[in-house]
Amino acid sequence: MAIQLTATDARQSLNAHVAARGAELHAKYGPHVGWRELQQILEDRTCVRYPCDIVFDAGPLEPGEFAHPVAKGQRPEDGFTMYVHPLFLTQLPQVPYLVLYQLVLVNYGEFASANDAEAFGAAALGLPQQQYYQALCEITERLCGQIR
Repeated sequence: MAIQLTATDARQSLNAHVAARGAELHAKYGPHVGWRELQQILEDRTCVRYPCDIVFDAGPLEPGEFAHPVAKGQRPEDGFTMYVHPLFLTQLPQVPYLVLYQLVLVNYGEFASANDAEAFGAAALGLPQQQYYQALCEITERLCGQIR
């Protein structure tokens, strides 16, 4: 008899998968993932499925958004530009926290949830998920009054 998988099963499977991929990234580029390591990660197709570069520009961002990937073309293979709010240009040690959170959209598209983004980023940085989430909140709250 075939087992019928549910949407919940699929979400749990994706979440476990992204956490495992994050842990692999941490094993390869950790224990500290800083700006230099982030640049290497973005070039590594085993970590980032499609080409992705970082641009510090708030233009394409929604109000209050710290970063977001935008497709360069019709196909994912055309690559992505990861727009990061320019206020973070002077906060480069914190940029990996922001970009790793958004990389699930590059790798998995709209199927990825906020929980998946947290699981991936936390594992990639070698942190418990709650600690990563708290760090993201602190990073963005400090600048919240300045982000449009």
